[in-house]
Amino acid sequence: MTLAYTVPPQAGQRTTPRERYAQAGHMAGCPADQLANFRRGYYVAQPKQLQFHAAARAADTDGATQIGFGGARGPGKSHAIMAQIVLDDCQRVPGLKALFLRSVGKAARESFEDLLSKVCPQYLGCYQPGNARLVLPNGSRVILGGFRTEGDIAKYLGLEYEVIGIEETTLLQQSYYDKIRGSLRSTREGWRTRIYNSTNPGGVGHAWYKTQFVAPWRRGEEADTRFIFATYRDNVYLQVEYTDYLHGLTGWLGQAWREGDWDISAGQFFTTWQQGVHVIPAFNPPLNWRFWLAMDYAFTHWNVVYLLAEDGDGKVYVVGEHAERKWLVPRHAEAVVSMLDHWNVGRKRLWRFVAGEDVFAERGTTGGTIADQWMRAGFRLTRANDDRINGAAEVLRRLGDVRADSPIAPTLYVFENCARLIECLPSLEHDPHRPEDVLKVDTDENGNGGDDPYDALRYGLQEVARTQYGRVHGYDY
Repeated sequence: MTLAYTVPPQAGQRTTPRERYAQAGHMAGCPADQLANFRRGYYVAQPKQLQFHAAARAADTDGATQIGFGGARGPGKSHAIMAQIVLDDCQRVPGLKALFLRSVGKAARESFEDLLSKVCPQYLGCYQPGNARLVLPNGSRVILGGFRTEGDIAKYLGLEYEVIGIEETTLLQQSYYDKIRGSLRSTREGWRTRIYNSTNPGGVGHAWYKTQFVAPWRRGEEADTRFIFATYRDNVYLQVEYTDYLHGLTGWLGQAWREGDWDISAGQFFTTWQQGVHVIPAFNPPLNWRFWLAMDYAFTHWNVVYLLAEDGDGKVYVVGEHAERKWLVPRHAEAVVSMLDHWNVGRKRLWRFVAGEDVFAERGTTGGTIADQWMRAGFRLTRANDDRINGAAEVLRRLGDVRADSPIAPTLYVFENCARLIECLPSLEHDPHRPEDVLKVDTDENGNGGDDPYDALRYGLQEVARTQYGRVHGYDY
């Protein structure tokens, strides 16, 4: 076993590479018997892989049971998952039943055989290609599966797996991932079922994966998820040719596959969004600023209301966020009042409360309009400017472009407590039929996704743009 990576020796330190490797594993949180299992399997983990393996062992007790290993391509994510399942989990738990999944069955089989030959070639003779499974001498089994459609997922429902590994997880819709998790069951005493997954930014599951795994990691608030971020720079074994390939990628693909940038996605509309620039810590805005509310109304989907503020220099801050589904107007109104109270903004201080056209539509003979209901709750609504293309352009203008050779300073900032907007903006894509517009995205039946936060934001920003235009041209808005 060649220890290509070890902890560098300190001055005057007389230790062997194996001792320094054991020290690195101990520092990452890997128990000695886990490292021994890897050593018997001739597998040497690198630093980020050691973090992943430590998280896998923590799942034995009170650690997270959903462990993600993601970011750029090339850090050895698949090798780590294979080694963890075959060389550690299956070795120490005789009779363990594991499922290894990857998009598209044929690619999964090729990947499985390739990984076996690289990570644990001593078990190639235990592989049964006919029924796509690895049966180890102690009775543990690793079943190979592929996914492409909901029909593929249905093959695993109702079956019992004690550990599941998924590659390319962002190619899954969240509902598919949740259904796969439903197959995690065990009656084995002392074993906690768990799921390992690896992925890169982009794909149909980008938004939900970022919300469920990446965002809690960024906030330092992980509960039942654990995320290990890595890029190709974390893999000393990576071939120069592949590194050169990654460096040759441009645009969103380069940001996703080379840098592991979770704030972009394929076809992204707001490419100038930079979380480190536009998202700022919350503070109490001075009461001499201008405050207003903007709402995108919905019942089944998210009803989103933002409190916005404008300083004396024309910068706009998204201060507060209210978002709920299946609430009636009086309940929303109470929540908005609470939001205003939290920021010490009385209703009399509000400049406007703008909302989309649908709240002004007649809805039967008894209830009047949604705007009427808000009026009875103490808020007078104003029709928002619903020009989608100019609304998207206004959001882009205010985001500025800090990446340009001559940077354009942003005039829009979002308080870090506005979680849905922060999740929504970088996930929005171009409408392929109207490239100047944002593609309309509806919330699913479970409340995931949707562009409601964006719509509320553009209503709010368009109101400022409309009044500025009016001042210039002598109109009274």
